[in-house]
Amino acid sequence: MAYLIKEIFYSLQGEGMNAGRPAVFLRFSGCNLWSGSAEDRPNIPCPFCDTDFVGTDGPGGGAYAATEEVASTMAALLPSPAPGGNRPLAVITGGEPALQLDTRLVDELHRGGWEVAVETNGTLPLPGGIDWITVSPKTGTRLVVTTGDELKLLYPQAGLDPASLEGLPFRHFILQPIDNSSLGENTRLAIDYCLTHPRWRLGLQLHKMLKIK
Repeated sequence: MAYLIKEIFYSLQGEGMNAGRPAVFLRFSGCNLWSGSAEDRPNIPCPFCDTDFVGTDGPGGGAYAATEEVASTMAALLPSPAPGGNRPLAVITGGEPALQLDTRLVDELHRGGWEVAVETNGTLPLPGGIDWITVSPKTGTRLVVTTGDELKLLYPQAGLDPASLEGLPFRHFILQPIDNSSLGENTRLAIDYCLTHPRWRLGLQLHKMLKIK
């Protein structure tokens, strides 16, 4: 079965603990929480979603039949071999990457020397061997992925209290203001929450601040 990929591109990671780090992004098509249709938006757990994950028409997008083809497309975007033996960072995202990501692709990327990071909503199981797991919970969904490297909560979400997540075994807890028409207020609320709950770190979308992809 082919991997349906929206886009593959090279940029700086804009979010989380790896913010500022160069990475090749692989965005899978499709999501289990939203069709991508505007008419469905009012009824989904994440109406604030601003990502286009529909189709395969982005740069580097397409239907890839082989893991080697995916890996070579990603490697071609790197400017040069990573200096000092540092592994290049591959960020696998979506949509929801767990719909398509499998052990074959993870293993292929590892053979190419990549550090494999995944950004998931946490409602579907992930394959083994992933180096960095970021889970971003959504209101009204049940987490299947309950451990990882960072838990990134878009804030505020009605009915989803950050305190309800603090017992999960993640290394880092990040509160990221929702970027909508209330961004200023959301940012103030996130700052206030972090100041009174110091386990949480404020997360900002660096790529949007820098106006890069």
